[in-house]
Amino acid sequence: MKPIRTTCPYCGVGCGVQVTLEKGGVSVRGDEYHPANQGRLCSKGTALAETVDLPERLRHPRIRGQRVGWEEAIGAVAGKFRQVIDRCGPEAVAFYVSGQLLTEDYYVANKLMKGFIGSANIDTNSRLCMSSPVMAHKRAFGEDCVPASYEDLSRADLVVLAGTNLAWCHPVLFRRLAEAKRENPKLYVVAIDPRRTYTADRASLHLPLKPGSDAVLFNGLLHYLHGSGCMDEIFVREHTEGLEAALAEAEASAPDIPTVARACDLPPDLVRTFYARFAASRRVVSCYSQGLNQSSSGTDKLNALLNCHLLTGRIGRKGCGPLSLTGQPNAMGGREVGGLATQLAAHMAIEDPIARERVGRFWDAPRVASEPGLKAVELFDSIASGKIKAVWIMATNPVVSLPDADQVKRALADCEFVVVSDCVGDTDTAALADVLLPAATWGEKDGTVTNSSRIVSRQRSFRTPPGEARPDWWIVSRVAKAMGYGAQFDYASPAAIFREHAALSGFENAGERQFDIGVLADLTDAEYDELEPLPWPVTVAAPRGTPRLFGDGRFPTPNGRARFVAVTPRVPARLPDNDLPFVLNTGRVRDQWHTMARTGAVPRLAGHAPEPFVEIHPDDARNLSLTEQGLAWVRGKDGKEVLMRVKLSERQRPGSLFVPMHWNGQFTGQGRVNTLVAANTDPISGQPEFKHAPAAIRPCPCAWYGFVLSRKAIHPRLRYARYWARVRAGEALWRYEAAGDAAPPEWAGRARELLGTEGDIWIEYHDTLRNQYRAAVLNGEKLEAAIFIGPDPDLPPRESLNDLFEKPVLTRDDRMRLVSGHSASGCGGERTVCACFRISEQAIRQAIEQGLTSVEDIGRQLGAGSNCGSCLPELEAWLRQSPDQGQ
Repeated sequence: MKPIRTTCPYCGVGCGVQVTLEKGGVSVRGDEYHPANQGRLCSKGTALAETVDLPERLRHPRIRGQRVGWEEAIGAVAGKFRQVIDRCGPEAVAFYVSGQLLTEDYYVANKLMKGFIGSANIDTNSRLCMSSPVMAHKRAFGEDCVPASYEDLSRADLVVLAGTNLAWCHPVLFRRLAEAKRENPKLYVVAIDPRRTYTADRASLHLPLKPGSDAVLFNGLLHYLHGSGCMDEIFVREHTEGLEAALAEAEASAPDIPTVARACDLPPDLVRTFYARFAASRRVVSCYSQGLNQSSSGTDKLNALLNCHLLTGRIGRKGCGPLSLTGQPNAMGGREVGGLATQLAAHMAIEDPIARERVGRFWDAPRVASEPGLKAVELFDSIASGKIKAVWIMATNPVVSLPDADQVKRALADCEFVVVSDCVGDTDTAALADVLLPAATWGEKDGTVTNSSRIVSRQRSFRTPPGEARPDWWIVSRVAKAMGYGAQFDYASPAAIFREHAALSGFENAGERQFDIGVLADLTDAEYDELEPLPWPVTVAAPRGTPRLFGDGRFPTPNGRARFVAVTPRVPARLPDNDLPFVLNTGRVRDQWHTMARTGAVPRLAGHAPEPFVEIHPDDARNLSLTEQGLAWVRGKDGKEVLMRVKLSERQRPGSLFVPMHWNGQFTGQGRVNTLVAANTDPISGQPEFKHAPAAIRPCPCAWYGFVLSRKAIHPRLRYARYWARVRAGEALWRYEAAGDAAPPEWAGRARELLGTEGDIWIEYHDTLRNQYRAAVLNGEKLEAAIFIGPDPDLPPRESLNDLFEKPVLTRDDRMRLVSGHSASGCGGERTVCACFRISEQAIRQAIEQGLTSVEDIGRQLGAGSNCGSCLPELEAWLRQSPDQGQ
């Protein structure tokens, strides 16, 4: 069959994907015709075909755990929301939505809440990752616009990566940048990050600055550029305002390089090199993401960087400009339709009475919200206080992802009425829902998304939703109709919603608003189906879209000028102290996504980082008696603690800790790291500070450590373990890591209780003196489960036993392997390094030992590094360590 062109549901790169339907499943490859990725995919995108049938799918509506029909579920939601509004007013209800929604879903939800319920209490999880850039762009440019495009990365002389681990978080762009550098060896890349990430390894210069000091660094850059005669005088005079105040603040906080170096804890030579390179480069692209955004002063940090582009006129031209890298596939689309509580639709301001009247007239809405609603953290605080009595959560998991996550959990547990729409029913948030609504997911729904480069792309369905799952726009529209707003929500398809969305963008827009796709309002259904990727604005003058903005020097402000913003650097909301001496930084790992509802189901995506971990510098670990692969308690606000593996790394800045944010109650017992993070937010954007939480760490010694491989899920029976984490080890195989305080005197009985396999055949080994226990459970001749227990974390390689579960009959040697714990090859090191092609660390190291001397050689022989490129830095590090490389 002809491939179906759609888009990837993960990060904001917005990669095009081609899906081919095959007998028994689908295959996925990158779309070489899509401008975002030109055929490339990262490890997560490469594995999309393995996520089509999610094992924990929510297939039917439920009310308090009981299956019901759609009519009853919609009636319950609409009736309760109407009851609360009549009793307490529209401010007593709220929606919390997601960058996982398609634009059409987002549009309908925003329209219902802001135009018909009459409250702006609709916010999105994009508040957690992109609201600081929104406000920085509005302050500087007058509108939430990203000026540059991905094309500019290959045209630049200098690329600044500020607060972004591009190699892991946006691997396709990382590969694109690497290829640009290969074609132009003079391209200079600066990585600004407290951690020495794999992105920093590939940069020309790494600035491991003190966490939270970014604004001083950029203020110093502004002062240096001005003093070095790098100002574009014509551009500044004709197209900007506010320079004097910005320069005065920059001089006050960062008067010279030594001052900046002290504040940022950097060698002065590194600062001088960065400043000189920026000054000397005619074409500069600055990419920024969560390292700047997720801060209690994130908006100011971003404006300090934008000031430098405005001073030098490095904006609106090829190879120039700021480029915000969004975290979610449709964070940009959500901003376009007003998914944030502080916006109206189509980039109109909720504070503007003319805009409110315009939107109300267009929608024929009875009561357009007249003031901004509650931002995400405020919204859940209001649920906790009882001000909000009914909330609808769509396609997100705030009990894991929001700061002060236990408070969020308590708030929802006590809330009068909680509705959750999701594609899976087994999440920390879904467990607290009164009504669960089964939503369609990737591959099952039609619509559009907008990526970081403003490219609007189609996401197309290629399969029927299972059970009674339905698209989000359908669910919201049916609830709106049941609430009495049928005429304004009578949509037959996502194409009809898109036409309305496009029409609103162009409605009474004479160029005042950059977001304008009004010429697409007349698309037929067939033309919508065939819509090609286009960067907005899409107008009569630019029917194929606009790759970069502000080339004419005009900005969407009242006087058409861009605005410098005077930035006073501020310290984080709370600094480390004697009780909490470390800075905790949370973030992503390479192969997982958000709270793992999709990626957690794919075995090969788990091999690189199978457990929650805390990364710490070896010197700090030594002082605290922490050991590699041991367990540690990490403590944060209010004495709350999480428990995870210790990972020693000289890449980690001394005095700092790094913990991934993905793990949740379905995959580990005590690993929800956002329980430690206080709900400190940027006062301008409302974005929480996830990158600078004071914390403490201490070892957690255990009497026993172990792992289980089992075809059945067993974590409900792991209550006696102090620590447990699970990961998909195969299509029908779970792997559990566990540890505990006191070793049971009779492991055989405990193992039978744990595995629940009465009547099966058991093979056991138990050394009570050494506290070692091993067992295998067979169902006939087929391996059902295996358990290994020892006194320390040094246990047999887990992956080497996976193949035994695929055998219909175990040989004598196989049974000996299970009892002895030795792999067939006698060596371990089987951690997955290349998830795209399932290549292990062992295979790569052996290939290097056998004479491979370059990443190109490894790619040709094994495939590793030849797809998304996110494992290239690791390959290069091992090549440098090889004796053949002279080290």
